[in-house]
Amino acid sequence: MKNQQLTVLLLGGARRVSLAELLIRSGKRIGYKVNIVSYDLSEEVPISIVGKVIKGLRWNDPGVVDDIERVVKEYEVNIILPFVNGAIEIASICKDKMPDVFVPVTDFDTASKLFDKVEAAKVFKEAGLPIPRTYTVLSAQMPAIAKPRKGGSSRGIHIFNNMEEFMHLQNLQNYLVQEYIPNCKEYTVDCYISSKGEILTSVPRERIEIMGGESTRTRTCRNEFLENLSKEVIEKFSLRGPVNLQFLHDIDADRYLLMEVNPRLGGGVICSIYAGAPITDYIINEALGIELSPCNDWASGTLMARYFKEAIFYEKD
Repeated sequence: MKNQQLTVLLLGGARRVSLAELLIRSGKRIGYKVNIVSYDLSEEVPISIVGKVIKGLRWNDPGVVDDIERVVKEYEVNIILPFVNGAIEIASICKDKMPDVFVPVTDFDTASKLFDKVEAAKVFKEAGLPIPRTYTVLSAQMPAIAKPRKGGSSRGIHIFNNMEEFMHLQNLQNYLVQEYIPNCKEYTVDCYISSKGEILTSVPRERIEIMGGESTRTRTCRNEFLENLSKEVIEKFSLRGPVNLQFLHDIDADRYLLMEVNPRLGGGVICSIYAGAPITDYIINEALGIELSPCNDWASGTLMARYFKEAIFYEKD
C-alpha cells in the first residue's frame, strides 16, 4: 500500500457521510490518508461530499461483479465495505474473487440465507434461537406482521388485525409472516468480528426513534443477555467483520427475540463508535495487518440523535 494511502470502496454508501468521515479519521490516526470511493446508482448522492462516486449497476445485474472489479483496479482499492443488503452477497463474491482486497464480510452462503427473511427465520429456528412465532398461510394467527422476504428500510411491511385483511395480501410466498408484538422495545447490537473469529466488541443500543428502518435516536446500554445472545448467533453462523443484530423485547412476556442479522455496518453504528467501540479503527487496522485488541470499555448511555443536512447538486454544462 504505497504512499501511506488506503482506498475504501463503499458498496451503496450514498448517505454514509459520517461513517466515511470516521474511516478517514481512523486512517489519519495511524498516518494513512484514506480515500473514499462509493459505488451507487447515481452520482448525485451525499457521499460525494467526502469522496468519489462511481455510477454503477444494480446489485442483481449479471455484470455487477466484473464492473466492481474494474473499479477496484482503476482506483487501486484496498478495502470493500457493503452498506446495503443487496450488496452483501456481491461483497462476498468479491472477497473470493479479489484476494488482494480486504473484504470483511461473512461467506456467500450464509449471507444469502440472512438476506432472505424466510430462510433466515428457518435457520434461526433450527439453531434454537428465540424468534417470534412464524406462520404459514394456514397457521396464521392475528395480529400478524408480514415483511417482504427480501428488502429493507421497513418498506412493504403490512400489519394485520384480522384474517380478512390478511387474505387480501397477494403473493404471500414473498413475505415472512410472524406474530405482531405491539408492546415492545427494539435493540441493535453492533459487533466487530476479526477474520480469525474473535468478537472484538459488542455494543447493545436501544432504538428509540426509527424512520425508514433506521434509528434517528438511539442510546447505548449495558445488556449482558443481549451480548451473550449475540455471541451465540455470531458463533453459530461464523460471522465476520462488522455485523449488526436486531432484537425485539416483548415487554408483556419479558422475552428477547432475534429479528434480523445484518452482516454489514448499520447506520446507527455511529452511536456505538462515539461511545468508544473502535469499529472503523478495526476495519482499517485489520486491512493493514495491525494486531487488534478487544474493547469492552465503551460508554453506556451514549445517545445519538440524527438531523438532516442538505447536499446541493448543480446541473452540469
